[in-house]
Amino acid sequence: MFAARSLLYFRKISLISPVKNSKRLVLRRETHSVPQALRSTKPKSNRKEPIYFVDSKQVQVIGGKGGDGCISFLQLWCNERAGPDGGDGGNGGHVIFQTSTDVRNFNHVLSKIRGLPGENGRGEHCHGKNAQHTIVKVPVGTVVRNRGGQIVGDLSEVNIMFVAARGGVGGKGNKFFATSVQKSPKISEYGPEGEDISYILELRTMADIGFIGQPNAGKSTLLNAITRAKPKVAPYAFTTLRPYVGMVQYDDFTQLAIADLPGLIRDSHLNKGLGIQFLKHAERCKVLLIVLDASLDNPSLQYEQLMHELRKFSKNLAERPKIIVANKMDIPEAKNNFQDLQNELKVKVIPISAKTGANLSELLRVMREYYELYK
Repeated sequence: MFAARSLLYFRKISLISPVKNSKRLVLRRETHSVPQALRSTKPKSNRKEPIYFVDSKQVQVIGGKGGDGCISFLQLWCNERAGPDGGDGGNGGHVIFQTSTDVRNFNHVLSKIRGLPGENGRGEHCHGKNAQHTIVKVPVGTVVRNRGGQIVGDLSEVNIMFVAARGGVGGKGNKFFATSVQKSPKISEYGPEGEDISYILELRTMADIGFIGQPNAGKSTLLNAITRAKPKVAPYAFTTLRPYVGMVQYDDFTQLAIADLPGLIRDSHLNKGLGIQFLKHAERCKVLLIVLDASLDNPSLQYEQLMHELRKFSKNLAERPKIIVANKMDIPEAKNNFQDLQNELKVKVIPISAKTGANLSELLRVMREYYELYK
């Protein structure tokens, strides 16, 4: 395992002339100029349930209820009317979002989060116990929006806390209401309910590289080939309805997050197909990898259509750094179409075959170069 993940790959070790009066030998070593992607030796999971990547979620957050105050009167053996002794209720718990590196998305976050209630007060001046706060871990880079879409929290660093809903204050017991005039009050306070607020949690960055292409272009097959992710692969359109994210590991311990996004169709910017929701996923990727089906006639039209949808939705999204890939090169018709595509686009197009694994090492090298430039 250490040899497979070694930071430095020793290609050549030679001896230099030893220093006089010294037995120490000096070793010269050569290192790779570009980190190499590692092939995972661990087998994929046999889990049948797909694990989706949730980069946006609407949650309802309710603070804990405060404890009720107590009505009680102290009775002693020497004084049956010793006065009121009802204690106050405990405070309800807050609901807090805390950033952590232990989580990467929101698939563990419940749609409705309720804080713990405080305990009620008791006699003999016993106050109720304050409830513990409910802390929900969220990824670093989480943006919290209210119902109006305004940003109310930007959690960009580790261990930052955002109080989403405050718990209710504990109610007062009848001891609190005792005065010189009213010495035996028979009143107390109920503990109020906590805050009830709805938020929209969003990830500022979902992945380093996101796949964009038309349905059935081979995006899921490509993610399955270069990562341990298990997206659904089938010979029909719209097999991917939610994003999948896989990790590519390199020999310098760097990991790249790769996202397989749903297919983009004509007029997606008008919310057709998966529409606006898909394009929002693409906005959270630093680099766009455009996957074209080279087996179809005139694949350059696919590129023009994809760029048209991106420009209509957001000019900033269309100007993101892009890697263009021609997939399905194992089909005979794709070779002729690739030459025409290369001439029409006049940019570098990487020919690959996600099914057979052809030229994937070149793609992984280019992906790492783009990651170093735009991270």
